[in-house]
Amino acid sequence: MADTFHHEGALAATAPRPVRKKFAKPPVKVACLPCRASRTRCGGQEPCCSNCLAKGRKCGYLPSKRGGPRKKKQKLSPSPSPDEELPHDGPYVDVSSADLEESPGMFTQIDVLSLPGAGLRHLDFPQVASLFQGYFTGDDSTSHVHMGPISSPLSTTQCLVRTYGSEPEILNAYYDFIHCYFPILPPRASPQCQDRPLQFNISSSNSSPEPLMMYKPRSPLSMAISAILALIPHPRDPEPSSPASVLQRRTYAHAFAQLANSIIEEECDLELSSTDPGQALSTARPSVDRERLHPRTPEDLETVLALLILSVYEYSQRGNMLKMRYRAGQALALALDKSLHCSVEDNGFSEARRRAWWMTYYCVIQGSIVSTTPPTIVINDPQFSTPYPRFAADAEGWSILMQAQQVLVSATSFIVDLNKSLYSQSGMHYMYERMQQLDSWTTSVLAQMDMLPIISPESDFGDGRETVTAQSIRSISRIKLSSAQIKTHRLRAFSDIPIFIKRHCDLTAADPSNPPREVKNSPSHQGNGMNSVGCSCSNLDQFQRASSAEYMTPSDSSTSSDIHPSIPQYPQFPFATGFPYSPQHSAKICLRAALTISSMFEGLPYPQPLTEARQQEHELNRPLPRTMPSFACCLMQSSYAMFMIFYKARVSKQISPDSESEIAAESTDQLVKELRNGLERIILAVSNYSHAFEALDGMRDEIQGAYQTAFPHASI
Repeated sequence: MADTFHHEGALAATAPRPVRKKFAKPPVKVACLPCRASRTRCGGQEPCCSNCLAKGRKCGYLPSKRGGPRKKKQKLSPSPSPDEELPHDGPYVDVSSADLEESPGMFTQIDVLSLPGAGLRHLDFPQVASLFQGYFTGDDSTSHVHMGPISSPLSTTQCLVRTYGSEPEILNAYYDFIHCYFPILPPRASPQCQDRPLQFNISSSNSSPEPLMMYKPRSPLSMAISAILALIPHPRDPEPSSPASVLQRRTYAHAFAQLANSIIEEECDLELSSTDPGQALSTARPSVDRERLHPRTPEDLETVLALLILSVYEYSQRGNMLKMRYRAGQALALALDKSLHCSVEDNGFSEARRRAWWMTYYCVIQGSIVSTTPPTIVINDPQFSTPYPRFAADAEGWSILMQAQQVLVSATSFIVDLNKSLYSQSGMHYMYERMQQLDSWTTSVLAQMDMLPIISPESDFGDGRETVTAQSIRSISRIKLSSAQIKTHRLRAFSDIPIFIKRHCDLTAADPSNPPREVKNSPSHQGNGMNSVGCSCSNLDQFQRASSAEYMTPSDSSTSSDIHPSIPQYPQFPFATGFPYSPQHSAKICLRAALTISSMFEGLPYPQPLTEARQQEHELNRPLPRTMPSFACCLMQSSYAMFMIFYKARVSKQISPDSESEIAAESTDQLVKELRNGLERIILAVSNYSHAFEALDGMRDEIQGAYQTAFPHASI
């Protein structure tokens, strides 16, 4: 038996190998794209090959880069090009389109694996083509890629993303779209230029983890700026609100942000850390060697400024407050390392260093405000001795902005501590004192804001006065101070009864065990993805069931004559009777502050780039989105206060005696009209932001859903 097996093994070893079947005809030089995607041999006929003609599909070709003598491969390629002749150890089988039609069984067994949920992604042509995208573009990061868009009959939609072709164009766009809301750089060093984003069409179905960039910015700051600019719809995009356009903008913006982060990591790294760690601790950080983006800003500050922009990007676009605080923390560490917090030098770079430090301070505190966490720095630390920057049009603008930020973070800490004291029923006397101090502090800064701005001597270069920027910063400061007023008085006025379904900032969310009532959307809102937006207004039933006597606590009886007829009194915590302000007084402060916020948001300037006349006419009907909405929580504070006063005014009208019903009705109607106008301004403002920043969609939907509940027959 052993001999038999040995004999059969010898025959198998000496048996001739099957001869590879030769091509009936040589392969074509250029295969069509559908055949390449399906790995089917192509006939090469133009304009449509036989395979595509038989299957009734569209046929398209790309120019071939093959040609010249073949080179010997040094190693086997893991993924050979599908239109090259592949070496085989076994016989080559030429499968024609006719063979596929006659014996479809083998392929129908494979097709089910391509269906969604079967473990394989559905492979269509654009996805396969994206795998080879890197073969058709260069990797040079410092030069333009002169390549036109790939037109394919299978790409149904062409999208445009706002990208730029040089560093000066990116800097010019920063001043057009970002600077007046987030002035991290000194004033313009040169006159405003025409805004010229690249006209590069991107196939909506040709998405890739690494999008094609016609120009790659050189510094982390220009990359971070590009991440924000990519979110702003391109002026020539025919459908900027389409899912395809939104997805492309999101993809490009995140690609720029990741590139900026990677360069920041490289510049913060030491070469000895990987080669000789024992010597790394005694080695100074190498200097940054690249051309400055702004002539009056040292290149070593660009890393800090890039992190500040990325902090706002993580919040307003990605909705990631943890990363927002992390980026701001990185910027703080670098700023302290560069001694920006105690810079007293006065030279050509002093203004840049001052803005870099105080905007870092601003972003660190902003992270604490939106996340409702204690500040990671002492807000009035005496070591922070760097003078404030200056606007030529408003010498006190920066001081007011920083004071407003300090007041707002203090009000945020106050409302957190107040809730803890109310829950534990202890320490209330101290909280009453803090409430009075906060109210006085806010009033003092507001009085300072009402004074006319102090104008510095006009600068001698570019837009040195920064008039629009100074006015915008004053409006943002007033928004923050008004939000601080609402936080200070909100619990006293409204008992923090939840209105919104989800948690936003420090506002109480609705009880998830109490499902919200769904609101039927009007046709004008069905295109915004609001298929089922609700409002947790069932929590207000206690006001409708209550009698007028239940709206007054014993400590408020002496102030009952000061009650506005359209602002009723509200149920309070039974043990919280020593507040320094009555519920009616706090409600009036919240009302004025909420209406002020809505007016200030409406008055914020829109971006005004220099564009062609045709484009300007188009933008009149569709204003460009404002940017850098790091203070969007103020929108939620304002809308919450207005909704609460609206429902309480409605209850007040219902419980008024008959003798006062006519007066109460007239007063309530006027108040409701003001509240409705204020809420519409808020919705328009947050909708404008959400055209570019997707994370604000949640805020917009919450406010809009509550608005539709309050005003079911209204439309915006």
